[in-house]
Amino acid sequence: MAVPGLLAFASMPSLYPSDSKSPSSSKPSTSRHTALPCSSTALVSPTNDTISSPEEPNPSGDNDNAKNTTTQKFNYSRASPSLRWPHLRLSVSETCPSTQTQFTVASPPQTQVGKSDTFSVETPHSEAKEKTQKQDCTELEHLDVNDDTQEALGRRSKTRVKKMNKLALKRAKDWRERVKYLTDRILALKSEEFVADVLDDRKVQMTPTDFCFVVKWVGQTSWQRALEVYEWLNLRHWYSPNPRMLATILSVLGKANQEALAVEIFTRAEQAVGNTVQVYNAMMGVYARSGRFNNVQELLDLMRERGCEPDLVSFNTLINARVKSRSMVPDLAIQLLNEVRRARIKPDVITYNTLISACSRESNLEEAVKIYNDMEAHNCQPDLWTYNAMISVYGRSGLSEKAELLFKELKSKGFFPDAVTYNSLLYTFAKERNAEKVKDICEEMVKVGFGKDEMTYNTIINMYMKQGQHDRALQLYRDMKLSGRNPDAVTYTVLIDSLGKANKIAEAADVMSEMLDAGVKPTLHTYSALICGYAKAGKRVEAEETFNCMLRSGIKADCLAYSVMLDVFLRFNEITKAMTLYREMVREGFTPDNTNYEVLLRVLVREEKSEFIEGVVRDMEELSGMNPQVISSVLVKGECYDHAARTLRIAIGNGYELDRENLLSIMSSYSSSARYSEACELLEFLREHAPDSNQLITEALIIILCKAQKLDAALEEYSNKGKLGSLSRSYTMYESLIQECKQNELFDIASQVFSDMRLNGVEPSESLYQTMAFVYCRMGFPETAHQLLYHAEMKGIELSEVSAYIDIIEAYGQLKLWQKAESLVGSLRKRNSAVDRRVWNALIHAYAFSGCYERARAIFNTMMRDGPSPTVDSINGLLQALIVDDRLNELYVVVQELQDTGFKISKSSILLMLEAFARAGNLFEVQKVYNGMKAAGYFPTMHLYRIMIGLLCKARRVRDVEAMLSEMEAAGFKPDLGIWNSILKLYLSIEDFRKMAIVYQKIQEAGLKPDDETYNTLIIMYCRDRRPEEGLSLMHEMRKVGLEPKLDTYKSLITAFGKQPSFEQAEELFEELRSNGYKLDRSFYHLMMKIYRNTGDHQKAENLLGIMKDAGIEPTVATMHLLMVSYGSSGQPQEAENVLKNLRMTGLVLDTLPYSSVIDAYLGNGDFKAGIEKLMEMKEVGIEPDHRIWTCFIRAASLSQSTNDAIYVLNAIQGVGFDLPIRLLREKSDSLVLEVDRCLERLEPLEDNAAFNFVNALVDLLWAFELRATASWVFQLAIKRSIYHHDVFRVAEKDWRADFRKLSAGSALVGLTLWLDHMQDASLQGYPESPKSVVLITGTAEYNMVSLNSTLKVCLWEMGSPFFPCKTRSGVLVAKAHSLRMWLKDSPFCLDLELKDSSRLPELNSMQLLEGCFIRRGLVPAFKEISEKMGVVSPKKFSRLALLPDEKRGKVIQADIEGRKEKLEKAKKTVDPKRLMKMKKLKRRRYIREAMLYRRDAVGLQKNAIGMSAE
Repeated sequence: MAVPGLLAFASMPSLYPSDSKSPSSSKPSTSRHTALPCSSTALVSPTNDTISSPEEPNPSGDNDNAKNTTTQKFNYSRASPSLRWPHLRLSVSETCPSTQTQFTVASPPQTQVGKSDTFSVETPHSEAKEKTQKQDCTELEHLDVNDDTQEALGRRSKTRVKKMNKLALKRAKDWRERVKYLTDRILALKSEEFVADVLDDRKVQMTPTDFCFVVKWVGQTSWQRALEVYEWLNLRHWYSPNPRMLATILSVLGKANQEALAVEIFTRAEQAVGNTVQVYNAMMGVYARSGRFNNVQELLDLMRERGCEPDLVSFNTLINARVKSRSMVPDLAIQLLNEVRRARIKPDVITYNTLISACSRESNLEEAVKIYNDMEAHNCQPDLWTYNAMISVYGRSGLSEKAELLFKELKSKGFFPDAVTYNSLLYTFAKERNAEKVKDICEEMVKVGFGKDEMTYNTIINMYMKQGQHDRALQLYRDMKLSGRNPDAVTYTVLIDSLGKANKIAEAADVMSEMLDAGVKPTLHTYSALICGYAKAGKRVEAEETFNCMLRSGIKADCLAYSVMLDVFLRFNEITKAMTLYREMVREGFTPDNTNYEVLLRVLVREEKSEFIEGVVRDMEELSGMNPQVISSVLVKGECYDHAARTLRIAIGNGYELDRENLLSIMSSYSSSARYSEACELLEFLREHAPDSNQLITEALIIILCKAQKLDAALEEYSNKGKLGSLSRSYTMYESLIQECKQNELFDIASQVFSDMRLNGVEPSESLYQTMAFVYCRMGFPETAHQLLYHAEMKGIELSEVSAYIDIIEAYGQLKLWQKAESLVGSLRKRNSAVDRRVWNALIHAYAFSGCYERARAIFNTMMRDGPSPTVDSINGLLQALIVDDRLNELYVVVQELQDTGFKISKSSILLMLEAFARAGNLFEVQKVYNGMKAAGYFPTMHLYRIMIGLLCKARRVRDVEAMLSEMEAAGFKPDLGIWNSILKLYLSIEDFRKMAIVYQKIQEAGLKPDDETYNTLIIMYCRDRRPEEGLSLMHEMRKVGLEPKLDTYKSLITAFGKQPSFEQAEELFEELRSNGYKLDRSFYHLMMKIYRNTGDHQKAENLLGIMKDAGIEPTVATMHLLMVSYGSSGQPQEAENVLKNLRMTGLVLDTLPYSSVIDAYLGNGDFKAGIEKLMEMKEVGIEPDHRIWTCFIRAASLSQSTNDAIYVLNAIQGVGFDLPIRLLREKSDSLVLEVDRCLERLEPLEDNAAFNFVNALVDLLWAFELRATASWVFQLAIKRSIYHHDVFRVAEKDWRADFRKLSAGSALVGLTLWLDHMQDASLQGYPESPKSVVLITGTAEYNMVSLNSTLKVCLWEMGSPFFPCKTRSGVLVAKAHSLRMWLKDSPFCLDLELKDSSRLPELNSMQLLEGCFIRRGLVPAFKEISEKMGVVSPKKFSRLALLPDEKRGKVIQADIEGRKEKLEKAKKTVDPKRLMKMKKLKRRRYIREAMLYRRDAVGLQKNAIGMSAE
């Protein structure tokens, strides 16, 4: 039971903290008398249950006090006076009837305690006492005081003996000296001495009020000594407790943060003493200091219950407690002011200042302004404190101008700024890191007489630390100590906190050491800052030692310290220590936040501590008061997914309403851990059991589907449910859909979702505006993106990133709208003078897309002049502008200029130039740049190799390609499929099918999967190699892997089957294309017409015309031309003429093409007269003959049997105005060269290879009628005009070869003779050196029914040349270089290779067309005989037989045949075993080789050359 007027303690040490030196702990109780700090009648309860220790207030509170109205018993061994003052020799009977002293609750009588000298006895203790008194007297004697002063100090005057009465003592004005005297003596006591040693002497007279001041003044230095004085007074019978003394000791204990002791003293005070406003205010002040608003409110209510009306101080204390307990809510200050006014008390300036100071601490400007306005409205004049608080709140809110204005206002109203004012203003500008302004304020402070105090230094040090100027802050800290200012706890805390955050933990530890050396006690914030620094640096041991040191120093950890240490233990996997600390944290009343719980749970899950997890979940529910929804969210973030789902299901099952934020948090955590299936299951459960939250669940489902990259399902859910108006309010849902559409490049859908979002009133964020700007730019709508950003700016959304503007500028550039890009950059420049470098680069590239080099260069120069400096991207933009403008020749000039100005050309710039030259086909420049790049130390990349090899393949530089491929593999790069495809096309173009087979094998060995380009190239290779069956098989294999051939591949197959001939297969492929719905162009129908023409099936050709019309393709004149050619080649010129008549009846405007078909048909059939008639008919209808007609007549003349026929035919075209051919036959004038050159110049630009066909026909004519020299200069003129390729034949260093494909027979013979002549000269001179083998490419095609391959073989074999058909490629003749050189030197056929004109025209044509072979007329009989009787023979044998006379040739042929028969019969009879074994091995080897070549996946198989007769 609580006893008024008494204060009891269970034991003496419980009154003091462990680190303080309590009076009773220094000496044993029997050693000397002790002034016990206890209440006036210090009783101790017989049991410990009824009394609470100071650290733990009695939980019964005021209810127990109210119940007790009688007595309270205490049991305390030193409560007896005989024990407390043994030198008085008091007996037990005089003090108490028993050893357990009992006192009643009533106030004891005022008993005067006698003077100490009355009871003097000779004891060791009394001797010490007397000695002390003598020392004190000696001290007083040394003081220069008068008699009045000595009497006031309690000593008798030497001149008079007089004791002051109570009234005189109260009126005495020297009370300060008396209070100071006692205060100094008490504070001068050593730790083992007691207050009673001073007070019992009673050297001075004191009033109760004086003692109150003694307690107050002593308490300012040592609350323990103040409490000892208070207890000594309560033990005196002459002292009556009073409210002022009680309020004073409560105030002292409150300031010392000894709330438990204050509560104990207040609880046990007499009701008559404690039931005053002064005491209640003091106790409320104790609670208010620690922000215990509820306790203050209860105490205020208790005052009213006991009839004690609160005053203004009470309400001010209540307000102070409220603002300290929790943050200010809107209008709270006005509510508190109204509560004061309802009590009929007018708020004073302290009330307002308290509220404004609270707003300042929270930077709550709005509430502070409201309070200040209310203060002025109620005529309460602000004081300096008010202005200081307002300046502070303006400064904390970042309104430095308002703070400075208020500073000037207070001076204008007569207030003098103090140090707090200047420091508040200093803090304002320090927060803005305005060092110049801070410096000015400091100078003004010093100028007006205020030195830099600790707060000033702390503010500036904090500013420097936040600016990262740690060295400057430490220097200021050293200057502070040198200037005589002692750094306080705030100084050290700021330094330690900032250094720890800057990862300078060693320096932070040094500062802590200096703090301890300086005697400054670290605060909770100091320790917390150092612990955080150690935690950030990963120093667990040091953090733990600091934390334990803090606890040993008597400072209790707060929530931050516990949280940091808990995080440190968990980070280092110290599970046991973490759980111990966690339990201690909970026991001390601190609740971990959600982040701590998440980290703790995550570690427990990793360590599989399921039993701990259950306990933590219970703590979250019971201690933290979390509802199941919040618990489930924390569990999910802690990766306790099963617990989280179970908790949420329980919550929904118990009727909890589904919370939007918690559900989205759970879904986000599921998404981050990729547990999408479990998230979907949970959502389906919620959809069934929480139908009211269907909208939220659907939104969450769409979000989780987007996170799972299941965009189709998300869009389906959005389309099914998103049409409801209530569904369209989730920003996260729209953002997830838009972002996922962006990732999948579904920009149109993203645009639609964004439109729905804006339609439903959901405002986009800054990031979403940037995303949509990117989407619109990718869609090709930069204007829309630009308008969108303008709309965002109008709404006050300032984009922190310029990436969206860069996207718009680039999109404008790609659309070649550089004017709009330029305008956008101009607006950005007006808004901010410092334009981002990326913006300038984007504008340069926008100019580059349009080839505006000069404008791009102007921007480049601006960057160099004004900044920011150009980068590699800027240089690349300049080069790109030149490339787009097709000014490649200026690239080197610009590069040189940039290098001269100090720029280094990067690898990307070199690659850009190389790609530009590669696209232009400039192989020389590409190789130059490539070699320069390697010389500069830039290693080629895969992309570079791909460009180089692609270009070299297009240029057919086989050796360079192979060398580049070897270099690439040596550098560690493996060719990809694109490179192999380029090489396949290269070998296809030169018809090196064997190497194509090797390349295909490498593709398979590398594990690359052939694509459609690979298959198409290989099929075309088979077609060109006259193996369309294998190409068709490969096409079927291609389809099996899901690839479809190109139409060109089909065309190649049809052409190959048409040439084989396999007309049925070609027709089947054509019908397959039609049946599969392919849209065929006119070329396919023309191709089939050619096939039908070759087969002579003109009916199908005519039927094809109807098919073309049904397919929507109208036949053209070219189509009818093919039909007429078909009739003409089959010897039916009349049918061709009928087709021409039908064409004329259709009313089409005809040119020379159909007439040339009919004329060529008649001339080819030998009906020159009909052909000439058609020429005249064409002339009559107004169609002027052109190159087609001239070519037809010249070709007919070259194939005519006699010279007269040739002249007859050529006279026909002479009659219509073209006499050049007839003049070439008859005249020998140099002027004809110029005329031929002018004629070729006119024909060059015409289509249908007009010049090429004309030259072929003209050279055939000249060769046939033995005008070989004329044919030679016409041939060379064609090369000069690039009508023929410039390297149609070549005799270079190790490169002797010729390619006569597409040339006519006569042109090929001219070229062959010239080539042989050049090689003969090289053989005789020894330069240029020949390769090992010399290749002559003839091709396998026929030109105007003439086989070039057969013609050249007959010519060469007649001469006995060493050329043989290539075994691996058809249409190629190969000769060994040595044999060729010997033949050129020794053969009689090579004695004179000069081409000469015959002196006169022969009567007959010197050439004859025989079975597609343009052969010399005199060789025809020998050719027929040899071919018919012997078949294929060697060139030497053919030459030898052809030179023999007819009679002798027959005998030699017969003898050769019989000799071979005899040899065969002899071989059958006698077989050499060794030879037989050798033949078997050869046969087996041949079988294996053929088996390998004929594998199903083999490509590149070549057929051996066939005989001329077979061709």
